[in-house]
Amino acid sequence: MKKLSFLMMLALMLVLAACGGADEAEPEAEGGADAGETEDAGEAEAGGFTDITIMTGGEQGTYFPLGAALANNIINANIENVDAASFSSGASVVNINGIVDGDADLALVQNDIAYYASQGIQMFEDDGALEGFQGIATLYPEVIQIVTAADSGIETVEDLVGKRIAVGDLGSGAEANARQILEIHGITYDDISEEYMSFGDAAGSIQDGNIDAAFITAGLPTGAVEALKATKDINLVSISSEKIAELAAEYPYYTEHTVSADTYGTDGDTTTAAVLAMLVVSTDMDEDLVYEITKAMFENTEQFSNAHQQGTNITLDTAQDGMPIDIHPGAQRYFDEQ
Repeated sequence: MKKLSFLMMLALMLVLAACGGADEAEPEAEGGADAGETEDAGEAEAGGFTDITIMTGGEQGTYFPLGAALANNIINANIENVDAASFSSGASVVNINGIVDGDADLALVQNDIAYYASQGIQMFEDDGALEGFQGIATLYPEVIQIVTAADSGIETVEDLVGKRIAVGDLGSGAEANARQILEIHGITYDDISEEYMSFGDAAGSIQDGNIDAAFITAGLPTGAVEALKATKDINLVSISSEKIAELAAEYPYYTEHTVSADTYGTDGDTTTAAVLAMLVVSTDMDEDLVYEITKAMFENTEQFSNAHQQGTNITLDTAQDGMPIDIHPGAQRYFDEQ
């Protein structure tokens, strides 16, 4: 009897020990799963897919189709183990902040805005000089277009006083251009009724008669302006060469540009100002990957041309012209090889 009792107690102890061992093993198993997940993530980073996000601009601007071409037809089509995606945004200022904040890896911006951010001046004055972004290449001229309906009666910049004016998205490069061009003409936002709008919304509002004019900074021809022209006669307001010289003296990244009459079928050529579009990248992006992206871009520039007329201006010969910030080492390595 005693032997039986002893055997029963021994069996019970073994059962309890087994249960206790199972309970103690559970955290170890969870730890093993975490370690496995970490190892998988490391393998994905080293040999799996790398996700790249590209910030562009409004859907009826020039950044949007070129950014889509960069993602889909250049990076994804030519670089293995990379999954790039582009998305619409508020453009230059928003894009710079997006790169700095880690919300994106690549972005299209105006070169003047990139310079202001790197120096902590103009709209970046409160934040100070920003870090975490570098250049890959400058791309094409971005033309400041002051668009009105042909029957608006607006012929000069001074005629904008007292009118309802779309000045671009809040904090965008276009909005900075609008403010600076008005300033050179002695006009402030106190003298107009400013409206913060995307290019597409601005064109629609001119069509509907809800605003009188719009500042649009983009490559030519701009989709939003073409869409407006299809339904309404338009006029582009000229800026005098003297005022453009004053503008360039104050802000050195402006140049004079002529919009030919056949661009939109206007009555005559238009003299205006322009900056340059450029591609910026996170400083943290791997040097080899930036090299591969730069190489893919300039060996497949026809993909930009297929996406938008301004793509014809994206060339290796001009890729470093007007570059206002440091070039990423990966891009510089590619340029040095050519």
